[in-house]
Amino acid sequence: MSYAVKEIFYTLQGEGAHTGRPAVFCRFAGCNLWTGREADRADATCRFCDTDFVGTDGPGGGRFASPAELAEAVASAWPADTDSRRFVVCTGGEPLLQLDTRLLLAFHDRGFEVAVETNGTVEPPDGIDWLCLSPKAGTDVVVDTGDELKLVFPQAGADPADFEGLRFQHYFLQPMDGPAREAHTAAALRYCLDHPRWRLSLQTHKLLGIP
Repeated sequence: MSYAVKEIFYTLQGEGAHTGRPAVFCRFAGCNLWTGREADRADATCRFCDTDFVGTDGPGGGRFASPAELAEAVASAWPADTDSRRFVVCTGGEPLLQLDTRLLLAFHDRGFEVAVETNGTVEPPDGIDWLCLSPKAGTDVVVDTGDELKLVFPQAGADPADFEGLRFQHYFLQPMDGPAREAHTAAALRYCLDHPRWRLSLQTHKLLGIP
C-alpha cells in the first residue's frame, strides 16, 4: 500500500488537550465526508471543513511507497538537536482511510508518539497513542472510546449531549470558524459554563498565524 499525503510540517498543536505542544503534522489526502472541492461543498456530509486536503502538492507532501519511507519523511521534519519525545499528529481529510498498523509501527520505531484526529466513521487500527474524535452531524460514528472528543460547535443535528455516553477522557467544544465565529465562540463559552464536563478549545494556531 502506498500513502497519499497532502503535507508534512513541524509546528505547535493548536487545538485540544495538546495545545502548544510541538508536533509534526502529517496530513493525509482524501476524506469520506467531502471531496475537498468547493463545487461539491453544498452536497457534502461535512460542509464546514476549513482544511485543504486535496492532492499531494503541499510542503513535504507526496506519494510514499512504504511505511518506512513516510516515517522517514516525518522524522526528517523533527528537530535533530532535541531529546524530547517525538510527536506526530496524523490528520486529514480522514487519516484512517490510509493509516494502518504497519505505518504506526514505523512511527513508533522512530520514537514517535502517534496522535490521530478522526471523524470517527472508520475503525482505527491498534497502536494509536492518542485518539481524538471530531464527530460530524449525520454520520455513523463507530469510534466510541478514546482520549479526546472535540466537537465543532454549533452543528445542527450534533448536540453535545448526544456524545456524553461515549468513553473519552476529555470533552472539548471548538467554535465553528467562519463569518459567525464570534457568535459561535460566545455560544460555546456559554455551553461550557452551563455544562462543566465540556471545555473550550480555541484554534490558537490561527490566532498565532502559524500552520
